[in-house]
Amino acid sequence: MEEIEVRESGELIAGLDIGTTKILAVVGEIFEDRVEVVGVGTAASTGLKNGVVVNIEATVKAIRQAVAAASDQAGCDIETVYVGIAGNHIKGFNSPGIIAVNNQEIKEKDIEAVIRAAQTVKISDNQQIIHVLPQEYMVDDHTGIQNPLGMTGVRLVTNVHIVTADVTALHNLVTSCNRAGLAVSEIVLESVASSHAVLSRDEMELGVVLIDIGGGTTDLAIFCNGTIKHTWELALGGNNLTSDLSVGLRTPLQEAEELKYLYGGALSSMIKENQIIEVPTVGDRKPRKVSQRVMVEILEARIEEILQMVNKNIYGSGYRNRINAGIVITGGSALLANIVEMAEQIFDLPVRIGYPSGLEGRMEDVNSPRCTTGVGMVLYGSKANHYVPKEKSNVVSKLKNWVKKIV
Repeated sequence: MEEIEVRESGELIAGLDIGTTKILAVVGEIFEDRVEVVGVGTAASTGLKNGVVVNIEATVKAIRQAVAAASDQAGCDIETVYVGIAGNHIKGFNSPGIIAVNNQEIKEKDIEAVIRAAQTVKISDNQQIIHVLPQEYMVDDHTGIQNPLGMTGVRLVTNVHIVTADVTALHNLVTSCNRAGLAVSEIVLESVASSHAVLSRDEMELGVVLIDIGGGTTDLAIFCNGTIKHTWELALGGNNLTSDLSVGLRTPLQEAEELKYLYGGALSSMIKENQIIEVPTVGDRKPRKVSQRVMVEILEARIEEILQMVNKNIYGSGYRNRINAGIVITGGSALLANIVEMAEQIFDLPVRIGYPSGLEGRMEDVNSPRCTTGVGMVLYGSKANHYVPKEKSNVVSKLKNWVKKIV
């Protein structure tokens, strides 16, 4: 009788990228030495604008659709998810904390205390902390310490990067997930999640910029010395490119989106002048013939605007001179032809496109910059060493009561 091989099983973690153009659910199986993609599901997203939920019912329907597809493929029920958030309501800033340790050995409770001290900053009533990300620690005069546990000194200092988000936007995101039958493990800034999927440890040490150009937003994150230093959100993305094409070529949005991916590019100078494309028109009129270069000129103007605004923010962050590993661009618009060449002209730094990595299994289903955030969410969830403040600055617990009143 043939012996049946029993497959080992690991912990399942689900990531949910609730984007402006699509909702992506990714299920990962976590083993001691690897993470495997076991289920992927997508659905068109119509209930968001610039990364923010504006129609809960439409969002719930799309979440259910994406999660059902991922569940079927993975052969399991999804009950809990890590959820991404983006939008220009999100704020990121650095904050210091200091406590006295009086020549005692530094314990876990001291690390928690110094991080709490760094959190005691005034934020507006409509904002809620979603991340407190330690950058480095200092014990007396010793700087650049990644983990001070077990060290001895008089005082312990830390610098943290705090990320806050609009309470209403968070509430609507959690409500949408709950109404779709899902509990939310954690709400994660999309650029933080994406960094787990596309950045190497060496890049983060040397200094790298991650630019995630999604449908409704462009997310910026700067890393150096192995930790996150700066985040920023811009309410412009791939949808703006599509909208510009739709207006400029007088064609429906759906047709403009298809033209963008079939014939689009970031540099009109790379397109031959005699290249002609057919552009569908509104109503029963025949398609018009348009120069491909004219079409790319429309896209070029918008993508240049987005990258120039990102460049201005990088300089304003004060970290421009510490970016030694260059720029990584990901998200759906990273697939635009010649975007690397344009970006290298604007940033005067080496640029590469970020494809998700760090997982095994069904990678063919997520091997695209469009899937970076969903994959990153699973990798984020698989890391056991995230710091969660004792007073639950994590938004999920604070929103639970509000959500219960609505659901």
